[in-house]
Amino acid sequence: MKKYDLLSISPLDGRYYQACKDMSLVFSEYNLIKSRIFVEVKWLIHLSNINKLKDLPKFTKNEKSFLLRLHDNFTISDAEKVKEFENVTKHDVKAVEYFIKLKIKSQKRLNKYREYIHICCTSEDINNLAYGLMIKQGRLLLSKKMNLLENNIKKKIKSYKSCPMLSHTHGQAATPTTMGKEFLNFYSRLANIHKNFDAVVVKGKFNGATGNYSAHSVTFPNINWQAENKKFIKSLGIDENKYTTQIEPHDYICELTNALSHYNSILIGFSQDMWSYISKNYFIQKNIKGEVGSSTMPHKINPINFENAEGNLGLSNSLLKFFSEKLVISRLQRDLSDSTVLRNLGISFAYAYLSYDNLLIGFNKISINKNKISKDLSDAWEVLAEPIQMIARKYQISDSYELLKKITRGQKVTEEIIKGLIISLNIPRAEKNLLLSLTPEKYIGYAAKLCKK
Repeated sequence: MKKYDLLSISPLDGRYYQACKDMSLVFSEYNLIKSRIFVEVKWLIHLSNINKLKDLPKFTKNEKSFLLRLHDNFTISDAEKVKEFENVTKHDVKAVEYFIKLKIKSQKRLNKYREYIHICCTSEDINNLAYGLMIKQGRLLLSKKMNLLENNIKKKIKSYKSCPMLSHTHGQAATPTTMGKEFLNFYSRLANIHKNFDAVVVKGKFNGATGNYSAHSVTFPNINWQAENKKFIKSLGIDENKYTTQIEPHDYICELTNALSHYNSILIGFSQDMWSYISKNYFIQKNIKGEVGSSTMPHKINPINFENAEGNLGLSNSLLKFFSEKLVISRLQRDLSDSTVLRNLGISFAYAYLSYDNLLIGFNKISINKNKISKDLSDAWEVLAEPIQMIARKYQISDSYELLKKITRGQKVTEEIIKGLIISLNIPRAEKNLLLSLTPEKYIGYAAKLCKK
């Protein structure tokens, strides 16, 4: 259907299509139509299996296979046929019903029961389950990328666990850490939110025009529709939401988008930190032959993958936050404003997917510059003002903080100044020797040990 990528209004379908094509297959209109067909034919098969529904016979194995192939073998040409019906009906789900009826004309017995297609359904019964199936597929794709990201960060934790580094709080030199420990901080947060993201239960409804099984109870009053519909929803791998209006209220989508937005926000912070470390020359980027960093400055190798990730994570989050606010609200028993919004759900997933891909590419372009990290740290003797002050406090030296502040604040602090101060303190010889043996590189606390755990 798409002929020219250069004419795409969204870069997801043009410039970034190769990176996002898997997500495109999940959230395209083609797959939405295909998912609706799956729900419709599964419902028809489910009805035929209900013993108490005497007016509809059990379908044979071949008849069930024929119906399921309408989904399994669904083509772009089939989707275009559905769109032809929609051009007349101006209703997307009704067009799917007409398409299925057209397809079963060749099957004499199936065609006899063609009016059972979409019986006791409202279009939202089909739609919410179709979207539920798509969301599960999209989440799986994202989750796999999350695993790759977290595994890459995990490797960095192990590689850099014993690499001492000057910290920066408020942009100023602060108590040292290790590069591995800083990667560990992000890994721990991401892994925790990833669990929350995967744990959100996808829910669906199949209870009619206002959620009360009204059509079901009148048309086939002898059937326990609450039990049957729960069984049907469960057969699709979706959990039932028992109490709804015409629409499934999208609370689970709110939970899911909030978790994904949270995950993305952590990665925005990570992307910015990686950008800062690269700007400090703590990481060196590969010089890839043929690549250009600037149209006028030949020397530049820009951190484009981390910048791209940051920008696209922000785009994803702007949509995700809108979804979590908008989709849980519907006027009275139903309004249609959620319908057009849901069509954009895949865009938020795709921008996140694209960002994760860029971060993975960025990881493969960097190597740590231990010499630069070590030089910055060895020049920062002022960070030892903290442990000296604490030992002084321990032995009740008056105005310990003020003493260290006077010597270190806003001044260039050298090794000689620090050691001279230590020697002047009235503290036990063992404590004095401990402080004299301390260097900025050694003042990392449990950073390396924490990485081992």
